[in-house]
Amino acid sequence: MNKKTLVDIGETLNGEMSIVQFCRLFDISRSTYYRWRGTPNVGEFTELETVVQRICIANHFRYGYRKITALMNRERRASKNTIQRIMQKNNWQCRVKIKKKKRTGQPYHLYDNILQKNFKSNEPLKKLVTDITYLPFGQKNLYLSSIMDLYNGEIIAYTIKDKQDVSLVLDTLEQLPKECDGLLHSDQGSVYTSYQYQKQVQLKGITM
Repeated sequence: MNKKTLVDIGETLNGEMSIVQFCRLFDISRSTYYRWRGTPNVGEFTELETVVQRICIANHFRYGYRKITALMNRERRASKNTIQRIMQKNNWQCRVKIKKKKRTGQPYHLYDNILQKNFKSNEPLKKLVTDITYLPFGQKNLYLSSIMDLYNGEIIAYTIKDKQDVSLVLDTLEQLPKECDGLLHSDQGSVYTSYQYQKQVQLKGITM
């Protein structure tokens, strides 16, 4: 994903996800993100914040401030109120797990794996791959649907929503040219194998 796309996504999520979470999610440093965005880096973590962050990451943000305080006190003393303020400030609170809905019925259609791990393309818009990425923040998730062109690794379409449903992937698909005779590769998730999605894929002349 190129830096312009990352900056655009960062601006879209402004106010909903902290810069710390965003940079951790896409594995870039804050200084790099601010440099790409053209704004100065605003402050660094204190020593205590750095330790709290390390413990939260090591435990995949599964614990609240009381448990984090207990783990912290194995190394150094800190009050639970202090830890709570740090976690709230940086949006490191425990993330509630989303219960997976039980799938019923059969998918509309399944396709053979035509791509067969051949991730090279000599022409644009001939080999595309699509997927959904979870963007966790606070106590809920956002979902990033994106389509990448294997010709140059560019993200040519993306949509961010708070629900992982068919409309999420349809909105992304609609950003492709009206007639696209390339190959689109995805997993066999229910949104991609749904009737609505398959219908739009066929209308665009795409080989799934």
